Amino acid sequence: MSASDLKRQVGKFYDQVGWQIEADGFYQNARYEDLRPVSAEYIHKCHMRVKRHLAPTGKYLLDAGSGPVQYDEYLTYSEGYQYRVCMDLSFVALQEARKRLGEKGIYIIADVANLPFATDTFDGIVSLHTIHHIPIDEKVDVYKGLHRCLKPGRTLVTVDGWSEVPLGSVMAFMMRVANRMRRWTGKEAPPMPNEASAVQTDAAEENSSQAPVGTFVLKTSANWFHRVMKGQLPYEIRVWRSVSVKFLRSVIQPEWAGRFWLKVIYQLEEWFPHFFGEKGQYPLIIISKEERDTR
Repeated sequence: MSASDLKRQVGKFYDQVGWQIEADGFYQNARYEDLRPVSAEYIHKCHMRVKRHLAPTGKYLLDAGSGPVQYDEYLTYSEGYQYRVCMDLSFVALQEARKRLGEKGIYIIADVANLPFATDTFDGIVSLHTIHHIPIDEKVDVYKGLHRCLKPGRTLVTVDGWSEVPLGSVMAFMMRVANRMRRWTGKEAPPMPNEASAVQTDAAEENSSQAPVGTFVLKTSANWFHRVMKGQLPYEIRVWRSVSVKFLRSVIQPEWAGRFWLKVIYQLEEWFPHFFGEKGQYPLIIISKEERDTR
């Protein structure tokens, strides 16, 4: 499948499925997050890590792959900016984003791999859970393109997940223990979305009348990122969140002091942000543009 076909698939999925509001008032895409109260404080604080690394004020903040700006924390990133430029492949996403931002937003259908913006345009850039939808041979150019559009002296922040997670074996062990304890107590874990829906099937794609059940996702690893980006751009890998949704739903339970253990995890992430950024599930990648880049 060509890159253009994959991107059409991504846009189609989010138009028809991902950004549709379900009966409980959440977007379908929220099924891939842990929305339980026991995890709420931890997830909120992880979301707010993005804001730390953005300039607090400016004229334009680019949200590359904005979706509907679905979480309240996302809105805070552009509080000090005059405009938030929401860019996405999904028309439905931009319709939903407009409901949240109104005239503060500028809404553009575009591909993050082919940015329609001038050099040195944005005072800040975020790209959240977007670059994992990009084919492997375009990923480096995506980072370079975002960097090109950034103003000197400012930063861009991306969040995605790793495919290779060195701490995954530790998480898997803890999940096995939790599942064994659950069998003893008869308590079921909160259900996960159907993992088969993470990748679009050829059969569904061929049937144009059928809403897609998933979309293209290709995650990388910290080793891959260092190998292809070293010397290309100034970057730093920190932690956004070290544990997966599957871990949260399996191990973190209210009756097992779940809030306490998430406070412990969060504090460890704060003490060792680079270790957990490279070894954990979700990195926060900060790319800066120095003043000398324009000379």
